Amino acid sequence: MTATPLAIRRSTLWVRLLPIPVLFLAAWAVRTPLASAHPLVAGMLFLWIASDSRLLALIARAPRRRPAPRQIVAGLALAVFAVLIAAPPAVRSALLNLPVLAGAMAIVLAVHLGWGACAAWGRLRTAAEARWVAALSELLPPPLVRLAAAELRLLHLGLFRWGTAPEVPAGCQGFAYHRHLTPMAVTLLALQAIEVAIHHLLLAHWSAFAAYVLFVLSDVGLIYMIALIKSFRLYPVLLTPDGVRVRAGLLIDRLVPYAAITSVETSFDSTLVKDKATLNAGLLAWPNLVLRLDSPLPGRRPRTAIAFRLDDPEPFVRALRWRLESKS
Repeated sequence: MTATPLAIRRSTLWVRLLPIPVLFLAAWAVRTPLASAHPLVAGMLFLWIASDSRLLALIARAPRRRPAPRQIVAGLALAVFAVLIAAPPAVRSALLNLPVLAGAMAIVLAVHLGWGACAAWGRLRTAAEARWVAALSELLPPPLVRLAAAELRLLHLGLFRWGTAPEVPAGCQGFAYHRHLTPMAVTLLALQAIEVAIHHLLLAHWSAFAAYVLFVLSDVGLIYMIALIKSFRLYPVLLTPDGVRVRAGLLIDRLVPYAAITSVETSFDSTLVKDKATLNAGLLAWPNLVLRLDSPLPGRRPRTAIAFRLDDPEPFVRALRWRLESKS
């Protein structure tokens, strides 16, 4: 009996995540009195643990094949960088004062940067979309680059994109759903701002530092909420040449092929909407449309229906039924 891909991913997930707490424990261990008494030994053990944990994560990602040489170099370079950043000054100085070890770490970092710079230049010249993300992923861990890019997109959307037209690509039809969402979301934003101000004033009497931390986190949260509200208007539901792209701002984005749609319904009961097999994309309101599917959509949870709400559903229903008839 062979394991399914999902079972394999679950069995190796803990191996891929285990190096993270191990690295934090090692960073804590080099700050103990025993490590302070023997900084060179502590630093070498820290470097060994960081390198071994990174290579273990590479092996767990593809257990049936060997990591590529460049992946090994990148993993070792990340381990060296983490040790140099996380180690206390005494341990870092002990490592750098050993010429052979310092030279080896410098060589690993130089090889990774040179190899990654060449690959990044190639990405910049060939990648059509998100080329900066692809280029930086050659030098830094790709999950970290993707997370940073997503954060920057959210901040840019929340701070700068005012009055921008909705994103409707060529050959697609857009259908709005933001008119019923925006007033309720703005009300929630105002309540959030009031709550944050009250908590900030109360916390300032207890700890000024904690108040500043809350101030930064709450401001970022408010910007994210503004970005979410603006995304409702910027990302409408689309009829594309390939299918229906059901969107709910930044929260939901699913493409449903026309071949998978059996019917579009405007009258349905609550049992269908509350069914676990139904994806309810009607945020803060009861949906007025349901797409029934002949087969579940791919994903962690099988979906045989999608419910959502449009401001004006009749043009969408007419256009979708016309497309379904033309495809049949």
